[in-house]
Amino acid sequence: MAANSQFSMAVHVLAILARYKDEKIKSEAVAGSVNTNAVVIRRLLGQLSQAKLVESQTGASGGTRLAKCPNQITLAEIYKAVSCGEVFALHGKSPNRDCPIGKNIEAVLCNLQKEIDKSVGEKLSQYTLQSVLEIIEQGKV
Repeated sequence: MAANSQFSMAVHVLAILARYKDEKIKSEAVAGSVNTNAVVIRRLLGQLSQAKLVESQTGASGGTRLAKCPNQITLAEIYKAVSCGEVFALHGKSPNRDCPIGKNIEAVLCNLQKEIDKSVGEKLSQYTLQSVLEIIEQGKV
């Protein structure tokens, strides 16, 4: 099963924007660092813009910059901006309600999903984009 890389790409993109502060950065330059196509970056920037984490301007003098200071952006906000669902998906079809496991498994797994999502959110709230940038710049990776 392939993991979704949207969150890690979003942190990477925002760290670049944080590094260059108020400069407007072109999606092509960001794509070079992320090692992906600029179209992928523009789609991701669209999601981050909807979450009010970045501001973009089109045209020759356009580009993207952070909408807030890096110490005001938590990793939880970034995760929420690009999240594409829960940690795991429930089965597409309803289980057999005549089965003692089938009639109860969805409720158990739904509760587990909620607990995991809450834990992920709480952990990611402990970190800001600024803290990520500081770790990178100090070379403590």
